[in-house]
Amino acid sequence: MARKPFVAGNWKMNLDLAGALDLVGGLTGLIGRVEEVDMAVCPPFVYLQAVREALQGSNVYLGAQNLYHEDKGAFTGEISPAMLGDLNVRYVILGHSERRHVFGETDELINRKVAKALTDSLEVIFCVGELLEEREAGKTLDVVSRQVKVGLEGVPRDHTDGLTLANVLTIAYEPVWAIGTGKTATPDQAQEVHAMIRGLVADLYDQDIADAVRIQYGGSVKPDNARELLSQPDIDGALVGGASLKAHDFAAIVKAGIE
Repeated sequence: MARKPFVAGNWKMNLDLAGALDLVGGLTGLIGRVEEVDMAVCPPFVYLQAVREALQGSNVYLGAQNLYHEDKGAFTGEISPAMLGDLNVRYVILGHSERRHVFGETDELINRKVAKALTDSLEVIFCVGELLEEREAGKTLDVVSRQVKVGLEGVPRDHTDGLTLANVLTIAYEPVWAIGTGKTATPDQAQEVHAMIRGLVADLYDQDIADAVRIQYGGSVKPDNARELLSQPDIDGALVGGASLKAHDFAAIVKAGIE
């Protein structure tokens, strides 16, 4: 089944306002009219509104890096799905390895966030991936399987307006040992895990959902490795970190999804 590639840039805690707007200007000039690949950028919360305005008229969508699973309340420092909706945010990254391993988010907490985001009509980029010691111990498939199962527990197949889970969820496989390290999973290593995830989605839901859901690869994706990674049968795009901070690099990765 043909799945439209999806490339998203996670800016993490980088750039100032001027740098963010310069980056968006570069991106819209290079890839703003691309239609063959879905594209999104996920800036820090404080720049969402400015980036949204700068993206107007382009085909690049706006995403956020996190949210909290409540509508409102005494949750200092947190951001609700409704607040993101006010800014026309389309995508939200949940379960990123830094949220898991730096901030201690559990599979169960991530599950609550995923369910809440989807209920509030946001599209989710749901991240999973193993630590280096887990890969070296041969536990990769067990770890990723657990993260997927718990993260999607109770999440329904069907959503509003006739949409299915595959229309509103993207899964991103990010081996933790490859994020920001310069190391990248080989295409074969990445494909093996992507294929396992797709099979697991079929078990949890059905084959139609599994065939349609997009699974990105993340972890030191760069212009020089993007084409080979994105050519694998179960890799449907990329969640890009450092390379998303350079307009020409991000554009090259997007174009790798077309070729």
